[in-house]
Amino acid sequence: MRNVAVILAGGQGKRLGYEKPKQFLKVAGKLVVEHTIEVFQRHPQIDEIVIISHKSHLDLIEELVNRNLFDKVKKILAGGVERSDSSLAAIKAYADEESVKLIFHDAVRPLVTERIISDCISALDHYRAVDVAMPATDTIIEVEQNFIVHIPDRTRLRRGQTPQGFHIQTIKKAYELALLDKDFVATDDCGVVKKYLPSEPIYVVRGEEINMKLTYEEDLFLLDKLFQLRSLERVVGDKKGFARLNGKTIVVFGGSYGIGSEIVHIAQEYGAHVYSFSRSGTQTDVANIHDVQEALRQVMEKENKIDYIVNTAGVLDKEALVNMEYETIRRAMDINYFGNIVIAREAFPYLKEQKGGLLLFTSSSYTRGRPMYSIYSSLKAATVNFVQALAGEWDSFGIQVNCMNPERTLTPMRIKSFGQEDPETLLGAKEVAEASLKALLSDITGQVIDVKRNPKK
Repeated sequence: MRNVAVILAGGQGKRLGYEKPKQFLKVAGKLVVEHTIEVFQRHPQIDEIVIISHKSHLDLIEELVNRNLFDKVKKILAGGVERSDSSLAAIKAYADEESVKLIFHDAVRPLVTERIISDCISALDHYRAVDVAMPATDTIIEVEQNFIVHIPDRTRLRRGQTPQGFHIQTIKKAYELALLDKDFVATDDCGVVKKYLPSEPIYVVRGEEINMKLTYEEDLFLLDKLFQLRSLERVVGDKKGFARLNGKTIVVFGGSYGIGSEIVHIAQEYGAHVYSFSRSGTQTDVANIHDVQEALRQVMEKENKIDYIVNTAGVLDKEALVNMEYETIRRAMDINYFGNIVIAREAFPYLKEQKGGLLLFTSSSYTRGRPMYSIYSSLKAATVNFVQALAGEWDSFGIQVNCMNPERTLTPMRIKSFGQEDPETLLGAKEVAEASLKALLSDITGQVIDVKRNPKK
């Protein structure tokens, strides 16, 4: 039997309060619906994908399918006003086929895992209807006029998710009976089967907390962070994924010491061709346009390509603004911010050619200006905005732009500003370097990637 994923993308997202439906909002560098389609596109057991959308968004769906080369998408259909209308559109499209399993999934659950999909497909070998759910963790109360009338046994309650899977003839029959009911109302497809085919067992596959649904504005922030964590974990895990660095050409500005030096050493260990430029090593000033141009020219002359560019160069002046010399302020602005602009602008043609990545660095102080850090904090905040804007500008060129945000890290720059500190309270430069290489190898873009210390127990 063929496994057909049905992506339900017809919602209007009224609860979120945005002009765009929530499936067309951008999270972790892509539209939510793009992330969702990609999961099913990658799954080896999914044979075909059909997308159900509101008629006013069919052109947008077609454009993103073509742009991403989603070759499993065979049908893009218009849905209706209700969710059941979208399900019916898919059912009718395959009504004449006997050997099809339809696997319905909400477009606004982009973090569904391969394991959940595999378990649904496996369960459909034994059952004709399958749901996905998680145990209820909160106490559920039933109320009438704001008074509790019943408290169900929580151990028997589950929180429903998607996907929901069915043999085509089962879901088709359930809807045929439902449409004869003048009071028919459906919130999900398993509900239709349960009501109109009561003798049909519905098997429940265990879901996952990460398989969350984008419903409220706060969910956008959570999705961003969850994508970030999952993308980095998927890259290497036990570091074997670093083998993908083999043969890559990487340019590191600020690579003579600290985090930059560790990035150079680790990448070289895994076979990357790494070129380091810095003020102390090669007399390269990141704020000097000619210096940056010359550095990139030298690399291209030897390698004929540049896959990734990293800029760790920075200065930290811990000083009250009124005590700072203008020359010191200008130097901080040049190195901590203008240098990022120069590197990005000069890097563009090379990264465009390779569909590569640019990685910059911010600081935890970017979230709130601190006394004695007025210049440093504000420049790091500007870097974050720069990364987010640039990621949007370069997305169509296939270039990833991200920003590392490490906690306090043991580097020569920090020692110079703070003196000797307990190393147990600081991140190691190697930890940050490993996270940075994971970011380069990931598929995320436009992200501020937090790197936090794991206290030793």
